[in-house]
Amino acid sequence: MSNHFTGLNLGPPLEDQRLDLCDLYTFQSPTDPSRTVIILNANPTADALHPDAIYRLNIDNDGDCLTDIAISYVFSPPQNSMQTVNVFVAKGTESRSVETVGTKIIADAEVSFGTKPNIVKSGDYTFFAGTRSDAFFFDFDGIKDLFDTSGGRNFTAPHLGGKSPWTGVDSNTEANVFSTVIELPTSELGANPEIRIWGRCSVRKDGKLLHVDRAGHPSVSSFFNTDDTKLEYNASEPINDRKRWTDQFVHLMGHTGNYTREEAIAAIDADRILPDMLCFDPLKPAKYPNGRVFTDDVIDHRLAFLSKGDIPPSGLKPHTDILKEFPYMGTPHQKKS
Repeated sequence: MSNHFTGLNLGPPLEDQRLDLCDLYTFQSPTDPSRTVIILNANPTADALHPDAIYRLNIDNDGDCLTDIAISYVFSPPQNSMQTVNVFVAKGTESRSVETVGTKIIADAEVSFGTKPNIVKSGDYTFFAGTRSDAFFFDFDGIKDLFDTSGGRNFTAPHLGGKSPWTGVDSNTEANVFSTVIELPTSELGANPEIRIWGRCSVRKDGKLLHVDRAGHPSVSSFFNTDDTKLEYNASEPINDRKRWTDQFVHLMGHTGNYTREEAIAAIDADRILPDMLCFDPLKPAKYPNGRVFTDDVIDHRLAFLSKGDIPPSGLKPHTDILKEFPYMGTPHQKKS
């Protein structure tokens, strides 16, 4: 849930967990390296997604920060603990529409809320939607102690020196998440040589389609935004990120890592976090920041980045319940009665 714990005082978009994007992953299929897997997780309570929302993967394959391929997921109203999903693929200029457009490649697929995944195949596409074990690992109590956010509204200078803030406890070992997983031929993505991906959640409210959440690089939105800017950030487009958000990112890094402006911009460029789109060159092994896999310790990566290497690793290990085959996310944990 690297995109989920945001600002620490700001709740989910429109106070609705169903609209809350959590994590974005992309990597080569472990069973067929000519195929790419893209996973967008949402809703940390892992129940049905919003029937008035559009959950979308935006893919830029030519480096201009504009969408060239859009994969949209639209869910039915849940009834009797069941829900279905339609999947649409749009390409070219059509993919930049905020509405659900393109070719419907999957119609009324059943969402999986149990332990057995409903895997749907359509042509070259393989798809899954439903509850899965959350692969994200982090020491949430340690992060809170490190930044002492009890009286603040955003992350500021970390408390370094003295006793380690880390508790050694993974806060996410029994968590589930709602996962959408799609696998397709890498050739269809048109990488030249890479693609850049970002997720978006939009919801129709009072006749208007509101952009309420976005997900790109893990933990960037969580650490770099204040409660006052998160709504604007969620509604914004990557093509505007450099101009709008560079100064805010630089200001924060001055507090967290004593960066000069020049050092901060150089670090931002080296990690390629602005624009906030996950970069993936499918000809290179997937490991963040080239794509993202379940074993990447993205929180340690981001904290080291923020502190200019001063924050020590948490020592946590990746989850062991991830799968080597589709849908890759582990079997969901059973709710305790």
